[in-house]
Amino acid sequence: MSSLTQEQTAELRKMLDERYASLNDEVHREVNNRDDYLDVASEVPDPGDASFANLAVDLDNAAVTRDIGELRAIEAARGRMESGEYGDCVDCETEIPFERLKVQPTAERCAPCQEQYEKMNPDPQRGATL
Repeated sequence: MSSLTQEQTAELRKMLDERYASLNDEVHREVNNRDDYLDVASEVPDPGDASFANLAVDLDNAAVTRDIGELRAIEAARGRMESGEYGDCVDCETEIPFERLKVQPTAERCAPCQEQYEKMNPDPQRGATL
């Protein structure tokens, strides 16, 4: 069980809540802007403008997907806080240091287990990092 103090947990919860609100606003803004690019892509006869608009839509889709993934990670961290499992590595069950959680409040694993996880499960968008 994690030995985070109530003050440390409150600080981390605040960080999670602020990031969640920021991401939520950003996703809504990106989804609303997508309509503008779709209008340009479908109405502009110039192939260059249509190409740019399509690229912008693709980039927005990637950004929204990334942001939704982070929103889900924040929700999972909140769930671990509620269940009393926050701050414990999901693999080896050792305590995740407060310093690591301050940098990555959604961390599920201690640094050694995260490194091993990334070796075994490379992210295809980042490329294999062995």
